Amino acid sequence: MDLNDIALFVNVVRAGSFAEAGRRLGIPSSTASRRLQGLEDVLGARLMQRTTRRLTLTDAGRVLFAECADQIDALLHAAGQATEGGAEVAGKVRIAAPADFFTWFPTAALTRFAAAYPRVRLEFELDDARVDLFGQGIDVALRSADNDPSLVARKIGTSRTCLVASPGYLAGRGIPGTPEELGSHDCISVPSRGGSRTKWQLFGPDNTSVSVEVDGPFKVNTASAQLSGAIAGLGIALLPAALIATHVAARRLQVVLPGYGSGPIGVHFVYLSRRQLPRAVSAFLDFATATIKEQNLL
Repeated sequence: MDLNDIALFVNVVRAGSFAEAGRRLGIPSSTASRRLQGLEDVLGARLMQRTTRRLTLTDAGRVLFAECADQIDALLHAAGQATEGGAEVAGKVRIAAPADFFTWFPTAALTRFAAAYPRVRLEFELDDARVDLFGQGIDVALRSADNDPSLVARKIGTSRTCLVASPGYLAGRGIPGTPEELGSHDCISVPSRGGSRTKWQLFGPDNTSVSVEVDGPFKVNTASAQLSGAIAGLGIALLPAALIATHVAARRLQVVLPGYGSGPIGVHFVYLSRRQLPRAVSAFLDFATATIKEQNLL
């Protein structure tokens, strides 16, 4: 058994395809596929189910990855320490974050990172859907309330939500005085597959919980689009405090039922390796975490 083939297997899993793994390693995808077939022959077990769209690990593949990935990382890190010494941090970091990430995280801050690490390339995949870190070749993802035992989670803060609406909407429809009154207002929410109304679980100033069903003429599946709808006067939205702060300060939005929201939710950076991270990934994690805490973004 060739340890290089096991290292290749780990890279293919993380890249999500033979083509991407080959590109990262500088070898043809056909070579990567042939070597993985040889590894399967040696082990006498199929490690991956291959389709034209994606690779899926078999049970044997999941066991091999879980047992070997950290050890391969440790070996590569040790080799890198021995050969690189004080060399520059370099490489590509693929980051998955919600669609509204750059609505509240300052893009300008990335110029400091680029100046400090000129040989690191950041690639952001912005989507509110939860990504598959294995299958999509993601190095680190920003998530709330993550409890996936296969991932390492670094908590970076706590998110809170507030009810907001535009002054124009509230002038025309009135300001709700209790959570129950939200049921008679236009509310902006995520589209519901189980019916027209959406259930909001709200926590009050005394931490009591109240469940209300809301509806409205505008539903959309990203927080940034809900924010735009609220500013435009389409209704009341339940949005993260970090996302609405500048708009409330500029009086484009007004907080409704102060003290009510969905409760504090932990926000984490999550990643696959439990041991040595690639230096470029570690550099980004440290930078982004420090920026969020220094600027009180969460």
